[in-house]
Amino acid sequence: MNKTINQLLQFGLDHQMIDENDLPYAANQLIDLLKIDSFEREHVEAPSLYPILDDLLDYAVKNNLCEDTVTSKDLFDTRIMDCLMPRPSEVVRNFWKEYEEDPQKATDDYYQLSINSNYIRKSRTDKNINFKAPSRYGDIQISINLSKPEKDPKEIAAARNVKSSGYPKCLLCPENVGYAGHANHPARQTHRIIPLNLKSGKYFMQYSPYVYYNEHCIILNENHIPMRIDRNTFENLFEFITLFPHYMLGSNTDIPIVGGSILTHDHYQGGRHRFPIQDAHTIDSFELDGVHAEIIEWPLSTLRLRDKNPEKLVDLADRILAFWKEYEDLDLDIIPYTGSTRHNAITPIARMNGDEYEIDLVFRNNRTSEQYPDGIFHPHPEHHHIKKENIGLIEVMGLAVLPARLKDELVLVEKVLTNQLDASTEPSLDKHANWIESLKAEYTPEMDVHEFVNQQTGAKFVSVLENAGVFKMDEEGLDGFRRFIRKFEETL
Repeated sequence: MNKTINQLLQFGLDHQMIDENDLPYAANQLIDLLKIDSFEREHVEAPSLYPILDDLLDYAVKNNLCEDTVTSKDLFDTRIMDCLMPRPSEVVRNFWKEYEEDPQKATDDYYQLSINSNYIRKSRTDKNINFKAPSRYGDIQISINLSKPEKDPKEIAAARNVKSSGYPKCLLCPENVGYAGHANHPARQTHRIIPLNLKSGKYFMQYSPYVYYNEHCIILNENHIPMRIDRNTFENLFEFITLFPHYMLGSNTDIPIVGGSILTHDHYQGGRHRFPIQDAHTIDSFELDGVHAEIIEWPLSTLRLRDKNPEKLVDLADRILAFWKEYEDLDLDIIPYTGSTRHNAITPIARMNGDEYEIDLVFRNNRTSEQYPDGIFHPHPEHHHIKKENIGLIEVMGLAVLPARLKDELVLVEKVLTNQLDASTEPSLDKHANWIESLKAEYTPEMDVHEFVNQQTGAKFVSVLENAGVFKMDEEGLDGFRRFIRKFEETL
């Protein structure tokens, strides 16, 4: 362990997590955590972080310092890395000092700290399967998410027995910084957040530990208050991209089914990534109240606004939101309310486009029906074998986050198509039965079966996005979209 601890300390030095003055303190923290009696500093080369952590975890399990489960080892290796972490105030000071020099350098170094500290478990996120699939809307990005490890039955049983304390209230609360975690809550000792003063108050920036795309950041309200899309939202989005013009920022809606997985804590998601929606073609181009506007060719109904003055965009977006909340088109199944329950909402996405501010307003409706109990404008049942979950902000922008089960299931589908497997012998393929039959009708032996299945998976996801569009990308739908624009113009 003496050599391994020295390797970890050297890793911390090499990656500017600690400096020479911190060495005795960090070493003492580690030997206390590992219950080691003595230690001697020696000069060693540091390999990558993961072999070091593997050795330390093997030692911890062998010496009954943690259990040999994924959850227990995740909790323990976070405690290990906390011994090398700068205090939150130090991270904040360094961030804003670098920001004065270059905003991109500030985010680069902050992101790298999140990786070096293993807060972002890159050894897992790198296992995610990513590919592109062509469509009429451009290349759609597909990701099969493998970064969240599955828990074994023993861990699931243990999690059920953990009494909820209500602290922190959720995974997005600022109180997560330094939190030790437990079976139902990930350890957050290596978690660091950056305070931001946006238009409507204090927020914090953090990175998602699961990084679904490059520099996937979350901007969270300092208070545990529900999601709400209003004028403040648009002001906050533009304030953020003014501070960080190399990032985009968007928000899920503030209602269920068409929103994200966390509606209880006001937050936005951004990052440095080019999503397919940015490259969508223009169908109609016009002016709305002196602002450049476009209807774009995208499966989800999107109005794009662009101007050099963000205040003009805030004013216009706020009026469009108010109008959409009350908008009804019975021919297209768009009904704004059932009693007092609102159904219409907007997913907004802001970015810089050269020297202009740009915002996409994506129109959503969460109404259900007897035919579609999960949602009329939600993935329809024939696509649930690929994607059943909410179509949130990330999917709206053209990046599919598909379940880990598909990694193995798609390989089995390939074997069925190449006559290496009888689908009836694999229960996991039952849900794919109709899809497999349709694939058999299109697949020919000279095709690359892996590429074929990938492209067909992408086509399925495009169909899911089209299900979520309130104004369909056909003649009737586009007529409805233009009718909405004309009726809004009458209010100006």
